[in-house]
Amino acid sequence: MRLTLEDIFEIPGAVIYNPDNYRSVSSVSIDSRKIKKNSLFVAIKGEKFDGHDFISQVIKKGVSAVMLNENKYKNYDDLNLPVITVKDTIKGYGDLAKMWRRKLNAKVIGITGSAGKTSTKEMIASLLSEKYKVNKTILNNNNHIGVPLTILSTNEKHQVLVLELGTNHFGEISHTSKIAEPDYALITNIGNSHLEFLKNKKGVLKEKIALFEATKRNNGTLFVNYDDPMLKKFFPNYKNRISYSFSSDTIINGNLRGTDKGGKEIVEVKYKNTKISGAFFYGEQNARNLLAASAVAFKLGLNKAQILRGIKKIKSVDKRLNIKNYKKRITLINDTYNANPESMRYSIELLNKISKGRKKIAVLGDMFELGTEGRMLHKKLAQVIKQNKIDEVMTIGTLMWDLHNELKRGQLIANHFSNRFGMRKSLSNYNFENSVILVKGSRGMKMEEFVKVIEDKING
Repeated sequence: MRLTLEDIFEIPGAVIYNPDNYRSVSSVSIDSRKIKKNSLFVAIKGEKFDGHDFISQVIKKGVSAVMLNENKYKNYDDLNLPVITVKDTIKGYGDLAKMWRRKLNAKVIGITGSAGKTSTKEMIASLLSEKYKVNKTILNNNNHIGVPLTILSTNEKHQVLVLELGTNHFGEISHTSKIAEPDYALITNIGNSHLEFLKNKKGVLKEKIALFEATKRNNGTLFVNYDDPMLKKFFPNYKNRISYSFSSDTIINGNLRGTDKGGKEIVEVKYKNTKISGAFFYGEQNARNLLAASAVAFKLGLNKAQILRGIKKIKSVDKRLNIKNYKKRITLINDTYNANPESMRYSIELLNKISKGRKKIAVLGDMFELGTEGRMLHKKLAQVIKQNKIDEVMTIGTLMWDLHNELKRGQLIANHFSNRFGMRKSLSNYNFENSVILVKGSRGMKMEEFVKVIEDKING
């Protein structure tokens, strides 16, 4: 697979200087540190660095061609190698990825949603790897830069690409979906996420549904979560539609059979005459993620044995419902990667489910990007906490102050910390014996710092 001169000429608004020197490339990169010889380097201006400042460096490393913003060309018009200018190299990078995608033989699965998209992506990739050569989004490369990067890392040997699409502004899913041109699409759910820019759940739906619309234009297959009322109503007559649910009569049905002795969810998935069941993961959200992943696996032709083997190989994603047991009957739930009201509720419910008579402690930080709904949504967590009979709640952050004030009216112990030093000191002096501790908050709260304090105390 290579990007030819003809491909470059198809980039909207592109101008190529020294075209006679252009040689087809099989590698495109935006990272001057990792660029390979004979690659195409795309100079992108980021928050901290401008790729245009590294042009001389990548030329020394032997790149075949460079792509620049057209307003920067005057600084590089003496270059002898092919120079491609575009109005915006970020868009140009996406255009290159779109051309690369069209050369791929791999089927592309696009995944988005308010909660669970990364875990679902990992599950799907693990299951499908039992039958196919799979590439997937790594780390959090799910935006307008990460999606093209992942596509361009896929080659002719891959049979499936599992692609995560993220967003926090209107138009991002539409943009990346047009680049990815998915053959299959799955939206995990519609929740209260990124409300600072998406305004409300209707705005979230409008943004996320762009993935379904792009896939439908591509005659692709939609995996529809019938447990989400907002998703259920979309494209009801579309022929390439696979429904799945724990509560409705769908093509792929799931059942939650309670929890085992260790607190793992007992899940049952049925498709036609095949049934898969077992206690595989902690948390209802992971059970829902597994149902979605199984739906994709069944549709792509995996059998029961392959799916079960794939499930056994699934590894928990870092800082997402990582559960660790310690001596003195202590369990720590590290769910610090991110937080929104839905994922917070699932995590608090899990804290209750696996407590088994032990003290239940929640260490919670602010949930970000909730806009004008932020204070109200933090207050509403009090009801979830009380329903699950959490014994003690420690909070930090401006918005968590509103939750703290709601909790003070109840019977549980509630402590709010105005600074990180105060919370660290309290946790380092706490006796966690015979307790289960949940630590969760939005990415910017860096709640993993408090996980480290708790671990040091337990192991000290």
